This record gives sequence, C-alpha cells and structure tokens, in this order.
Amino acid sequence: MVRAMSALIPTRAGAVRTRLLALPEARWAIAATAAFLLALPLQLLGSSAWLWGPLYAAAYVAGGWEPALEGLRALREKTLDVDLLMIVAALGAAAIGQVMDGALLIVIFATSGAVEALATARTEDSVRGLLDLAPPTATRLRPESSTEETVAAAELAIGDIVVVRPGERVGADGRVLDGASEIDQATITGEPLPVPKAAGDEVFAGTLNGTGALRVRVERDPSDSVIARVVALVEEASRTKAPTQLFVERIEHRYALGMVAATVLVFAVPLAFGAQLTDALLRAMTFMIVASPCAVVLATMPPLLSAIANAGRHGVLIKSAAVMERLGQADTIAYDKTGTLTEGTPHLIKVIPEPAFSENELLALAASAEHRSEHPIARAIVAAARDLACEEAYDFRAEPGRGVTATVGGREVTVGSPEHFGEQVPGASHVPGAPDTPDGAAVPDGAAAPDSGGTVPDSDSSVPDSDGTAVVVRVDGVRAGWLLLADRLRSGAPTAVAEMNRLTTAPPALLTGDNRRAAHVVAEQTGIPSDGVRAGLLPHEKSAAVGRLNGNVLFIGDGVNDAPALAAAHTGIAMGRRGSDLALETADAVLVHDDLTAVPKAVALSRRARRLVVQNLCIAGVFITGLVIWDLAGHLPLPLGVAGHEGSTILVGLNGLRLLRERAWLNS
Repeated sequence: MVRAMSALIPTRAGAVRTRLLALPEARWAIAATAAFLLALPLQLLGSSAWLWGPLYAAAYVAGGWEPALEGLRALREKTLDVDLLMIVAALGAAAIGQVMDGALLIVIFATSGAVEALATARTEDSVRGLLDLAPPTATRLRPESSTEETVAAAELAIGDIVVVRPGERVGADGRVLDGASEIDQATITGEPLPVPKAAGDEVFAGTLNGTGALRVRVERDPSDSVIARVVALVEEASRTKAPTQLFVERIEHRYALGMVAATVLVFAVPLAFGAQLTDALLRAMTFMIVASPCAVVLATMPPLLSAIANAGRHGVLIKSAAVMERLGQADTIAYDKTGTLTEGTPHLIKVIPEPAFSENELLALAASAEHRSEHPIARAIVAAARDLACEEAYDFRAEPGRGVTATVGGREVTVGSPEHFGEQVPGASHVPGAPDTPDGAAVPDGAAAPDSGGTVPDSDSSVPDSDGTAVVVRVDGVRAGWLLLADRLRSGAPTAVAEMNRLTTAPPALLTGDNRRAAHVVAEQTGIPSDGVRAGLLPHEKSAAVGRLNGNVLFIGDGVNDAPALAAAHTGIAMGRRGSDLALETADAVLVHDDLTAVPKAVALSRRARRLVVQNLCIAGVFITGLVIWDLAGHLPLPLGVAGHEGSTILVGLNGLRLLRERAWLNS
C-alpha cells in the first residue's frame, strides 16, 4: 500500500499529459477516480442506491482489477501481495455496507500505481535520450586508401581513424591526431566553455565539435565510452531498491499474512463454538474494517504530501513521498560546481586597456569584432558592450582555439587567446593546494583576481569563481588591452552552504569536472573546506566519489555529467533552469528557480514531516489496537467500529495537513 506518490516535474506539461494517457495504469486510475467523484455527491445527497451504486461498482472494477490480478499471480508463487489484501478489505467493506470506504481505497491504490508507472516511463525515456547524444554514424578513414566511408558508430573499433567536421558530434572516445577546434563537452565534464582541442588531446563521444575539423583515433570501444557508462550507471541505480523500501515491503507482507489469518480465525472460531453465521461474519468483517491499515497509510502520506506541496510552492519539486522522507535523513552534502554553485556562463568582469585606449573604447572594438561569433566568450563580450556605440565589422575571420579578426572602423581588430600571440600574462595568483601552473590564462596585473576578493561590476552578490579567462585585444597588430571573463558565483550559494552545514554532521564536498584551481576558489568563497574538493572528475569518477562519502549523501548538480552522481547519492537534487533532461529525470528533486537557499529549508521541512509521521503512526496504532481488542474481547458495534476507524483516519490526516501552512516553510 505504501507507494511513491510522485510529484512530477511540470516542465513539459503537454508531454506529461501525453505520456500519462499512454499508460494503461493511468487510464484505469482516471476512470476509477471519475466514477468515485460522481458517486460520492449522489450518496451524500440521499439519492437512490440505484444511481450511485453502479458508479461505485465501476470504481471498484476500473481501479481494482489489475492489482487483484497481480495479487492472484503472486499467490501462485506463494506470496501474499498487500495490494490484494487491500482489495479484499475494500470488498469486505462493501459486504457490510461501507461501499464508499472501499471505493476510496481502490482509488488511492490505482492513483499511486499510475504515478509510479509514469515516473518509471519518463526515466527510461531520458536514458534513451542520453544515448541519442552519441551520433548514429561516423566518418571513418579507410587505412588502405585514405578515402572516407560512413559507418555506424557502434561498428567503430579501437585504432580506427574518424573525421569530425565542424558542427558534428564526436562519434567515439578517442584522441586528436591532427586539426584544431573547440569542443563543447559540457555533457561530459560540466565545463561552462568549449575546450580547445589539438593534436594529442582527448575527446569524448557525444560532445559537439566547433568550427574546426579534427581527425580522431578511436581509443575506446563504443560500448565502453564515457557516455555509455553514464547510461549504465543510471540504469543500475534505477534498478536498485533503497533499504527502506525493502524493509517496508517485508513489513507489508507480514502484516498481510497476519491480518488474513486473524480475520479467518475471528470468523471460524465463534462459528465452531455455535455462533450464528451472520454474527460470525459481521464480527469478522468488523475486524477487517478496524484492522485495515487505512489510518497507518494516511499517517505517513499526508505529512509527506503536504510537505511536498509546500516545498513545491516555494520552487522545490519533490518527486515522491519516499524522497521527501529521505531528504531529511541527509547528513553529508556534496555540490557540483559549474551551473550549481556558479551560474555556468562567462561574464566580463574586468577591462584593462593600454594607455592609448579607454575602457569603453577597448570594449567597443572587441564587441564589434566578436559580434558575428557564436562562441560563449564572444556572447559575453557583446552583452557587456550592449550600451556602447559599436561599429560595423567587415572581413570577419575566426580561427578555432585562437580567436577572431575583423576590420572595425578601418582598423584590424583581433580578439583571441594570449598564447596564440606569444603573450605572457603577468600577475597570476594561486590558490592553496592548486597546481603551480594555472589552467588557462592567468590574471593580468591590475585585474580583480577572484581569489583575492574581486567582484563583478554592477552586482553586489556575484563574485568571479576563478582567476578567469584572459583575452587579449590587438589593434593593427599592437596590443590594446585585456578583457577578463569568469563564471560567477550563484547568488545565495554561500548562505545555502552555511545553512546546510548547520543541518548536516559531516563537512561538505565539492565534486567537479572543472580544473582544480577554479574548484578551490569556489570552495573558499562558499565555505567548503579545501580537503573536500575533488576536481577534474569524469561522470563515473564523480559517481564513485559520491559513493566514498560517509553517511546519507545529498548531491546537488545540473548536467548530464552529474546524472550518475545524482543516481548514486542517497538523495539527488537537480537545478531546474540549467538542468539537462537526464539530470531532471534522474534527480529525486528539482530546484525550479535554481535557488540554493531553498535546499536547507526543504531538508528542515522533511525532518518536520518525519516527526509528524511518527506522531501519526502512534495515533493510528493506538486506535487500531484499541478497536481490535474491543472487537475481539467484547462486542464492538459495527457503526462504532467504522466511526473509530474513520475518526482515526481523519485525525491523522488533519495532523499531517498542518505542513501545508506557509508558517511550516518559514519556520523550517
């Protein structure tokens, strides 16, 4: 009976409705619910039983036939399914006149089964969608003639040479033999910017090539590529049941056996001692009603579902009641960096002109030259210059991994990598524990180095997350100045980390595919200890790192590369706006507005819900025990038994609904 009542992500409402109606479980649940909702007001208004009786019967049939059939199949394997027990309880209720109670049980079962089926189907679709990232075909060079042939990517073998043209996806994991380009590999490493690739560099299947052409030697079998391992890890985690779920299943089975045995005894023993058949049957049906676990089920679900609804109103979508319960058990938290603690996109943070140029003039020239480029750095420069008067650029040329050149106002303007021009960027700053040689260009003298407290102009809450990417601007072959770009820390990240530190017992961890230097800077700014930083991780390495952390791990991430870690964690939370489809489906919860400060409130709300669950279980246990003893030791009138059973159900339900109040979130 205790099932995952999922609160699914409404990011694609039309797709969800289409998928929902495609599932037979959902169609039967909708039919059962509709019949129940039509019958209930007719019964309450005193209409003839000939009007509402057939509707209740339709609800029984529509919602109950499938679990009843599954329960009978389980009986063949000598297993008593709790769903079959509840169908019997519903029929028993109807047998003694409590038709509405039985129909309500049927509707609850049918609805939870439909939502569970929908969640499973959507996860499977997302995993299949991840496989689609890898191209179905690749262009392979014939070794004997150096001519090209198109082959299925799955047929590639280690040692094959493939050609990757501009705009194509890489067909296999391998190493560049020749050519230069930039690869968008955010799906694998989470890096916010395309990475320059040249001879000797590693590339991954499914990543997107930029403007250059590459020849790549295949170094891994397609079935063993990084993206294939991501799929395998997610599928494996999806098949694994949590220990709590296994424990509940064992309890349900034992309770079902005990209740059936007790009901038979309550009926047979008085009958054997001469009791009337009608009296024995009435006592047995009364026992089945008062011993049925409706109050126990409602003891658990209303607090958790109320907490889910409250969290959803504040931008935290929890996928199921089981997830809401697990969320409060977190005692260790791990964060992804790019797109999670940071915004995941570059921003211009400093303009450093040579004496012959002003800041605005330098930025306007660079933006004019970069206007036609689609590179993320170019977009950041153009966005920063949106209020400046930029001129038309002509003779635009782009060199992958090097930069762009254009004629602006009769002058040749080049914006590009300092290494391409042999520029030695002075003033590199270092982070404790980072390598001596920083990754990428260092910060020029005079720049606001993020690890020394520099801030982004016009933003009080955003701070650069690393020493940044330095871009040199040259005019007519002479250096005109520098532009410094960096990812920015997400607003509220330090506050969220501090709040979670108060709720957890173990120090937090930072797990990222980005370079070590950038990771240590973000850790310092957010209050994560340096010994908790793990950088340069591929997806399977990030998942393994989560597995090595102690306790119940809560992991927060956003990209495809985070999906294995989200699946491996005790509880996974994905960023809603930046999150990939796979991350959103794999995660247990989603931050709709990417507001990290909502995480500690959701964890605290989960812990309040768990306390209410314990309270409700105690209330339900006292009522069920008292009514059962009364029925067995004395003579419990059926109306009083129903009133006690329904009263306890209503009481625990109302107690759980307390978490719907706004105050419950504010006080979390």
